[in-house]
Amino acid sequence: MRASLIQIAVNEDESVNERRERVSSLVREQAGSADLVVLPELWTTGAFAYELFADEAEPLEGPTFEVMAKAAREAGVWLHAGSIPERDPEGPLYNTALVFSPDGELAVAYRKIHRFGFDKGEAVLMSAGEELVTVRLPETVMGVSTCYDLRFPELYRGLVDRGAETLVVSAGWPERRRGHWSLLARARAVENQAFVLACGSAGTHAGVPQAGHSVVVDPWGEVLGEAGAGEEVLRVEFDPAKVGVTRDQFPALKDRLLGLEAPRRR
Repeated sequence: MRASLIQIAVNEDESVNERRERVSSLVREQAGSADLVVLPELWTTGAFAYELFADEAEPLEGPTFEVMAKAAREAGVWLHAGSIPERDPEGPLYNTALVFSPDGELAVAYRKIHRFGFDKGEAVLMSAGEELVTVRLPETVMGVSTCYDLRFPELYRGLVDRGAETLVVSAGWPERRRGHWSLLARARAVENQAFVLACGSAGTHAGVPQAGHSVVVDPWGEVLGEAGAGEEVLRVEFDPAKVGVTRDQFPALKDRLLGLEAPRRR
């Protein structure tokens, strides 16, 4: 399976509409060289541009949906189109990831469950999603997650329980915590015996330098490819069958003990 992770740089001098068109061109350029294309989190606005979320929020089937659906169809690829600030018809905002099939149809949408910011930013401006999301591709079952989700291993266990073999993370991860990004991507791969495709962004979002360094990790924790800090396309070929082989050869997931109670203090 061939994957292209497009590490978008957000330039504040570029309008959202200009960026949509530029990114759609980058997606179309993957035609014939990729089966799956992945974009970063909130690339229309920048993940830390909190003041833009409300103004640039769009309905699920809004401008970004239309441009990305067309790009997926013209490129003939599965497209994880990153995430958008989605405005629900009833009013709340969500950080929502969109996945399109090669015919341009929406396969799944995922509303980010873990919102970053503690008592500010995304954590107070956006509502939390409630559902784990997987999608079946011809070659693999893909689990969908977004940025801060990467810190919560129980989410990925839930995706594995739903059949996930490839875990995709779309992110706007800051440079100052880049070490965590690389470490957690490998940890999620090893503990779940799954491929991890983690696509970050480049540039500076509202004064926050981005980590870049998108990465693809195999079920043994080996890095198959890693991007640098700037905008680039990371292309990696991997064999989804390796997940089954790894889980058979080293069946650690079968030894999971569920429902254990915490030890009582004496």
